[in-house]
Amino acid sequence: MPTASTKAFIKGGSFLIEERSPEEIFTPEDITDQHRLIRQTAREFVEQEILPRVHEIEEKKPGLLRELLKKAADVGLCGTDVPQKYGGLELDKISSIIVSEEMARDGSWAATLGAQAGIGILPIAFFGTEGQKVRYVPKLVTAEWVGAYCLSEATSASDALNCKAKAVVSAEGKHYILNGTKHWITNGGIADVYIIFAKVDGEKFTAFIVERAFPGVSPGAEEHKMGIRGSSTTPVNLENVPVPVENVLGEIGKGHQIAFNILNMGRLKLGAGCVGGCRFLVAEAVKWAKEREAFGHRIADFGLIKEKLGEMAIRTYAIESMSYRTTGMIENLLEGIDQGAPTAARQILEALQQYAVECSILKVAGTETLHFVTDETVQIYGGYGFSSDYPVERAFRDQRVNRIFEGTNEINRLLITDMLMKRSRKGELGLIAAAERLLDEILSLPTVEGSEAEGPLAEEAALVGGVKKVALLVAGSAAQKYMQALADEQEVIGILSNLVMEVYAMESVLLRTLKKIGRSSATDCATECDAARSYIYDAADRMELGARRALARIAEGDTLRAQLAVLRRFLRRTPPDSIELKRRVANRAIELQRYPFA
Repeated sequence: MPTASTKAFIKGGSFLIEERSPEEIFTPEDITDQHRLIRQTAREFVEQEILPRVHEIEEKKPGLLRELLKKAADVGLCGTDVPQKYGGLELDKISSIIVSEEMARDGSWAATLGAQAGIGILPIAFFGTEGQKVRYVPKLVTAEWVGAYCLSEATSASDALNCKAKAVVSAEGKHYILNGTKHWITNGGIADVYIIFAKVDGEKFTAFIVERAFPGVSPGAEEHKMGIRGSSTTPVNLENVPVPVENVLGEIGKGHQIAFNILNMGRLKLGAGCVGGCRFLVAEAVKWAKEREAFGHRIADFGLIKEKLGEMAIRTYAIESMSYRTTGMIENLLEGIDQGAPTAARQILEALQQYAVECSILKVAGTETLHFVTDETVQIYGGYGFSSDYPVERAFRDQRVNRIFEGTNEINRLLITDMLMKRSRKGELGLIAAAERLLDEILSLPTVEGSEAEGPLAEEAALVGGVKKVALLVAGSAAQKYMQALADEQEVIGILSNLVMEVYAMESVLLRTLKKIGRSSATDCATECDAARSYIYDAADRMELGARRALARIAEGDTLRAQLAVLRRFLRRTPPDSIELKRRVANRAIELQRYPFA
């Protein structure tokens, strides 16, 4: 089984207060031959089975999704994360995100398979009893049965724990009787097995395994959606449904543990899917720009088109770097675990929880990058991009839901800061302590400067060190002023999460590029260096603007002026010629006719 290389344990969120070396992170350049074979298998499946039938998928041809799921199961795509003892492939998490990347070529299919292989199977595989696993998982892995995950309701989507669905024990004590309606359920109309969340006695949030064949289960009508039109999305109605007591999933009253941990896996895979979508669209945009002519020239020769292509590739490089770094850390924590062992599920979930901050970062950054890349691709296509005869029109519609899936981006921004603060208060992460030390340092040494760095990308490395201090400055100032009331300052929390995300992206890009340089030379990695420099300096500009807004909310007068002066020192930089950097990245993509970092 392919695995990431062994490294020392790295705490989730510690990137804000600790320095990492290039050797400590996993990058796309570290994948093995087995990973490449898995990518080839997944890519060939999509090209041979999915892309030729995208119009049939969009039109909801009866029986097609089940047929395609069965074909996907035949090559193992429904069981990537499932132990072999239950019929799965038991692949490492690097392999799992590679599959997610390749499935992203069509949004409807990606949603359908994701609901089957991820949130449809994994709650049972991770939390089920042995009897539940034996009964359900093998049939879901082979797609004999289709699964669905039923958490959202009409009035409690982001606030999932506020669900209205209820479960009461029957008079004979052998069943729970479920009533309620779940909404926006992917695979709802084709599923055989539903993971249903309801409150026992109206209070204890609990998960149940509910079969479609149980009396009182009825999917509603298909939703008419802006995007991912080919996937099945329906309400699921529950009217006095008798569910055997042995179908309680996990423990009574602890359904939130299932819901939130499965969401961490979902966010990791959604971020990876966004990487795959971005890479595909960059290639499509490059090919179109080379073929399309205007004013006697191919549009790929125009500066404003090159700027778009370069920025698209650079932002993709950033989320790709974060995705593999995060997955590598998770895999490192799981290395050596026997996935068939009784304790395996707990260890996997603990690893996902350890990096819940990074998973939320991937979800937000990935979906917003994909939105940018898709929008720019449509613009490069011009009027053709607005036509359903071309795949970018469908891609634009499909990607929009990603910022709502797996917890809205607003909810995830709140979670990023909240998780970091809670870990710090518990002593699990020294974030607040580091911020307090920085504030003391600023007061005692007003001329504090970063140390001089040497070697490739030295100025960029120094700037990454500075942006970490900026994030700590804002976090520390906010914590000092608002304390427990910080939760009421959502705009400040949102900015702080943006700063945290940029730090993670900048450092991931830097470390990946330095690792590649270490294996060859800066000359051989010229395009990567251009991408790293462009991203890091542009991100520093975004961070400065965001930090100024947050500090202006937190402080005023002389205190604010002093903090802004410190901010300028931390972000002291001489900007490079970003136009030339993006132009060179675009030229390389045009030369290769694809995403230039594959």
